[in-house]
Amino acid sequence: MNTSSQSSLTHLGWPEVVRALAGECRLPAGRRRAEALSFLASAAEVREALAQVEEARQLGEARLTLPLGMSGAPEEHVDRAGKGGVLEPAALRECASLVRAAARTRRFLEARAAQSQRLWAIAQGLSGDERLADRVERAIEPSGAVSDRASPELGALRDRVRGLHRALKQRVEELLADEGMQRHLRDRYFTIRDERYVLPILASSRSQVPGIVHNASQSGQTLFVEPEPMVDMGNELTIASAMAAEEEARILRELSEGVSRRAAELLADLEVLGRLDLLEAEARLAAELDAHAPEVCAPDAGFELLSLRHPLLVLQGKKVVASHVRLEAPRRALIVSGPNGGGKTVTITAVGLSACLLRAGLPIPAAQGSRLPFYAEVRAAIDERGDLARDLSTFTAHLTSVRDIAQGAGPRSLVLVDEIAADTDPREGAALATAILEDLLERRAQVLVTTHLDELKALALTDERFANARVGFDAERLAPTYQLHLGSPGSSSALEVAQRVGLAPSVVERARAALTGQGGALTQALRALEEERARLAAERRGAEEARAAAAAAEARARASEEAARRAEREAAARMGEALAEELEAARGEVARVLAELQAAPTLRKAGETQKQLDAWRATVAQASRAADAQARAGVEAEPGGELRKGARVRIVSLGQDAEVLEVSGDEALVRAGALKVRRPRADLLPLKGKAPAAPGFGKSRAEKLDAAEEARPAAVVLPDRRLDARGLRVDELLREVDRFLDRLYAEGAPEAVILHGHGTGALKQALREHLGASPYVASFGPGERHEGGDAVTAVKLRR
Repeated sequence: MNTSSQSSLTHLGWPEVVRALAGECRLPAGRRRAEALSFLASAAEVREALAQVEEARQLGEARLTLPLGMSGAPEEHVDRAGKGGVLEPAALRECASLVRAAARTRRFLEARAAQSQRLWAIAQGLSGDERLADRVERAIEPSGAVSDRASPELGALRDRVRGLHRALKQRVEELLADEGMQRHLRDRYFTIRDERYVLPILASSRSQVPGIVHNASQSGQTLFVEPEPMVDMGNELTIASAMAAEEEARILRELSEGVSRRAAELLADLEVLGRLDLLEAEARLAAELDAHAPEVCAPDAGFELLSLRHPLLVLQGKKVVASHVRLEAPRRALIVSGPNGGGKTVTITAVGLSACLLRAGLPIPAAQGSRLPFYAEVRAAIDERGDLARDLSTFTAHLTSVRDIAQGAGPRSLVLVDEIAADTDPREGAALATAILEDLLERRAQVLVTTHLDELKALALTDERFANARVGFDAERLAPTYQLHLGSPGSSSALEVAQRVGLAPSVVERARAALTGQGGALTQALRALEEERARLAAERRGAEEARAAAAAAEARARASEEAARRAEREAAARMGEALAEELEAARGEVARVLAELQAAPTLRKAGETQKQLDAWRATVAQASRAADAQARAGVEAEPGGELRKGARVRIVSLGQDAEVLEVSGDEALVRAGALKVRRPRADLLPLKGKAPAAPGFGKSRAEKLDAAEEARPAAVVLPDRRLDARGLRVDELLREVDRFLDRLYAEGAPEAVILHGHGTGALKQALREHLGASPYVASFGPGERHEGGDAVTAVKLRR
């Protein structure tokens, strides 16, 4: 990349975009790729890169994350092992995490090959052999210590060392308890010097305590003596410890050789994981920018960017006004004018950064349906200042930058110039700017410039190669709107800006009078046009808002009316069906009873039949009254409504509204005015709305107690962040842990605790190995003493 291109990228703010992308990466390998992000060579490569980012984005939208997690930066350790070096236990664990990450990522994408074909094509090169990781993780504890399980010999030697330690402690404690020894001791304790158990013996008693002196106090009054009865056992401990250390060294050497044999393969895996990490980071950045892949078109077709936003402003969390920016053939130059601080520079740099993002194969911060060519280069002269060291004024530095840009521009170039030829005499600057723009267009470049020069604004009126755009200015608020408007030039509004920043009114008026007396016809016309446009726009907004409000009110009224009619129809239909069923049942019962009476006519039977007929007559009358009440209630009725305390109901038999006080079985206590009565459920019709207010009598003690009980704050319910895994098999444990962590991660919990007990240690070991590779886990370790110590594992979740 030449110096001019690098300078253009710096002016546009491209390094900040790269830093933001690197910050989204999870692996050092991914960050290195992001920091060295290069531009692609063709439109076909760009389309393929955009498709890869889209697949990664779809994974993110499905709340799936590639299992790339690994500890440290294993490439240095792999390189050292490849050169014959012996790795430390922690370094071997990092190499094992690389092996795990490669295998798991390969399996993850292989299972989704149909949906993520491009990502799977990248991941196919990853190795799936996890035997090296199995050996390392069996031999090296997560803490970095070599495990007793690393080899049978090491386990036996360590058992021997532990046994000798126990025997020596027992022997030394016996000596401390011996009354004959106690008179020779400075104090009743033992310590270790040079890996030997020693006692603090008074210097005056040296001859009374046979043994080896290993150290002395600074005063010389205390000697640290290994008593003679312990010397042989101490020698055995030293030999056993040395043999254990030799076995540990052999194990580390053997594991390092295993890494060395796969060094080339592991480094290749690391590159693939870094590439996938970068793709995930690109997808996350695109989601943060709400970016989309545009249609990649030919440079001669121009561009159309819908709802374009400046990416750096979005990343800074600022409120950004989106704008449509368009330049279509035969137009090849867009001249952006308007007030200072109105967003002219933001507009052209947003287009430039979008072109750079596309060249790197990244989505752009514009809406779907946008079109943007693949430009071979983006050249920019933004915010040029003077250089005293080179004896350059601001104008000279600006022209130098424009000269370098123009000399290399061609048909596939996008050229951006901020305030072209501004810092000189306006007439000469306008002539120079016009000549520069015509030269760039003859080179077939596409150009975006910002200006305050009237002559440049007028070019679009006479030359079809030029197009105008302006950033808006609110004449009432005397403030820019930051909205881009295509097709018309804008005034600089310098006097209005001066008034807004608090320049003395007399100075502003004097400047306005001087400007009026000096011609400036185009400027005056633009200002008048902008004021008229603002007035018409305000009137149009008012009319549109009134029309929208009227339409919304009409729609709400229609919806409410239709809902009421529908509810009434449904309630009447349900009540009619219920009444018909009850009548049909009654008819059947009457027919049955009459048949029985005719078969065995007796006086007693006739009396019972009369009672049943009276009861059915009452039931039918009740159903009729309920149907009538339902019809009269109309839209107030709540079909299928629940009878609950405080609900509004209508007493069907009385035709009176009431409030439900309590519900018990098939009855309910209701209050109608000052009267409280118990009525069957069948006599109560639920209604919509609030229950009628109770009369103004004092509440009973029971009611007050009920109100106080309801006002009592509910108990705080905390999410369960503790999993009891005791008694589970390893496969059951891992399934439960994955479900547990998945739930807590979705709930946003920061930490969790898993209780597994001590047992044989197999459950704990399997759990911690599994946690070390989990994408949900940031860190883990034994719990605090009050949590259960090593019988639990405390987990911190990723955020």
